[in-house]
Amino acid sequence: MPPVRPDLDPELRTLLADLPLTTELDAEILAQLRQFPTTPIDILLAGRAVDRREVAATAPDGTMIPLSVLRPAGTDRPTPAPCVYWIHGGGMVMGDRYSQIDIPLDWLDRFGAVVVSVEYRLAPEAAGTTLVEDCYQGLLWTVAHADELGIDPARIVVAGASAGGGLAAGVTLLARDRGTPPIAAQVLICPMLDHRGVTTSSRQYAGGAGVWTREMNEYGWSAVLGDTADGDVPGYVSPAVADDLAGLPTTYVDVGTAEVFRDEDVAYATGIWAAGGQAELHVWAGGCHGFDALFPHAQLSVEARRTRSDWLARVLSAPTDAPLPTTPPTDR
Repeated sequence: MPPVRPDLDPELRTLLADLPLTTELDAEILAQLRQFPTTPIDILLAGRAVDRREVAATAPDGTMIPLSVLRPAGTDRPTPAPCVYWIHGGGMVMGDRYSQIDIPLDWLDRFGAVVVSVEYRLAPEAAGTTLVEDCYQGLLWTVAHADELGIDPARIVVAGASAGGGLAAGVTLLARDRGTPPIAAQVLICPMLDHRGVTTSSRQYAGGAGVWTREMNEYGWSAVLGDTADGDVPGYVSPAVADDLAGLPTTYVDVGTAEVFRDEDVAYATGIWAAGGQAELHVWAGGCHGFDALFPHAQLSVEARRTRSDWLARVLSAPTDAPLPTTPPTDR
């Protein structure tokens, strides 16, 4: 008997019916998927007055880590701008620094934020802590160049979707434990947080069900962890196993009810509250994995993006020497 699952939002169900979905993942399928490019950045920037700069940070092993810096064009501001440090999704095995970048571009438009997007090395070619360390090194580069980029170092937001959300959580934990750099907030969009696959939602979305299935998730994690999957996995890699969630910046978590990451994301927000931190959690009824990235004009997606941006507006408008405001967590 197949597991009972929450219903999809009716509009999303219709849209998904026309979308060819891959429900399994292996080395051969991954190679095929990697041949499909993301939307060209020039198309995403069309109609926007944006200055684009391509730079690179250097990993400790000498590898160059590409970064795209996107700034509102022609601005000579008397005060530095907030920064969104963006980490893309793709199960940690695919995607690039332009994946889902329309999400932070909305914040460039609304807040005048500088967007810095990092292209970390992917599994299985890279593994273990390499991916999160790449993202951390890119963040250090961003902070070191804050003056020339016109960034306010007190208003840096680390954000990401799916695998990028999990890496954003890992980077934030690294920054806390290493004492630098200061992060004003983290935005975790349907984040990939737990390699163990023990939640109810993980089991519900097995057998080819969903945009990102349990089986695809297992492949992604095995690509990153290899033989260490059953051993001592660092919380920086799989944030759900972190021993301590105290001292994190104010956090936004959102996820759909109809997806594999639902329960681990709710648990992560709960862990932050239990440690005395602030997190705002939105669980969108009928939302599939990545619904607002796949279908940004669907009604549920518009509402999710607006709610997320309104929260970020409150965070970015808070005095830098005052506690960042949050509202009580809500479910939908």
